[in-house]
Amino acid sequence: MISRRSLLLTPVAAAVARAAAGTQSQAGGSMHLAMHQNTSSAAGFRASMEGWSRAGIQYVELGAPQLAAFLETDTLAAARRLLGDLGLTPVSAAIGLPDLWLPGPARADSLEAWRRGCEQMAEMGLPRVYSASVTNRPLTADDFAATPAAIAEAGAIAAEFELTAMIEFIRTSTHLATLTSALQMIRAAAHPNVRPMLDFFHFWSGLSKFEDLDLLEPGELAHAHFQDVLDAPRELTTNDYRLIPGDGIAPVVRILEKLAEKQYTGALSVELFRSEWVEGDPFAVASEIRPKCEAVMRQAGVL
Repeated sequence: MISRRSLLLTPVAAAVARAAAGTQSQAGGSMHLAMHQNTSSAAGFRASMEGWSRAGIQYVELGAPQLAAFLETDTLAAARRLLGDLGLTPVSAAIGLPDLWLPGPARADSLEAWRRGCEQMAEMGLPRVYSASVTNRPLTADDFAATPAAIAEAGAIAAEFELTAMIEFIRTSTHLATLTSALQMIRAAAHPNVRPMLDFFHFWSGLSKFEDLDLLEPGELAHAHFQDVLDAPRELTTNDYRLIPGDGIAPVVRILEKLAEKQYTGALSVELFRSEWVEGDPFAVASEIRPKCEAVMRQAGVL
């Protein structure tokens, strides 16, 4: 009998796993547009979902802070019911925690919070969750040597709730700042419930190279954050440099074409942080983002 781990390491089975986890491809395309709650974080959980739904958004990515604020006065059942009533499908959720992917002073607390977050998001019906590699302290080779075991431990917790755990590499991290490092550590951990994701902003504005996308195995990528990048010095780059796809200088069409070549068929989740979007009306924000993103997706042949 083939083990679950062996099964998930094959390209064909990876595609099956994505389908079982709730990833849906649309007729005539291979990817679908989603909105990340960070893009409308000021509006809160309910208002962002209601506004996006009115703008024709179907897929959403949840943020733990926005959901937590909603739960101060309501329940998980009500949150899940709201998504259903609005015709929204949750594809992923952010559970940002320090020292989750390597040993560190915050690791014990982060693992407890990770378990709570996984339980919560599984109850919400999500197929996958992620945490970024937010680490700025100086690290050594020993820290990287200990990383695969730490990744496997977090993956085992996600597996208890039948979730796929993902690592978002961060351009400013002293730990996992590139696609190559993230892939190396995830593969060394070899846990079937841990897979890589790609944030277009961190990929293109950081130290990664376009050719690094060739390192992806077919069907290996589990999720993607979709942004463009402002034409400005990379040394000055901040989250305010994130733009709607098609409005900046990143080769978003080429990246999409490469991801399609690598058999990625998941969500393209728009995560922006500029105040005009974060503090804007969610309906107006999504109404601006959707046509621009869909135009880029059509150009790349993935919609």
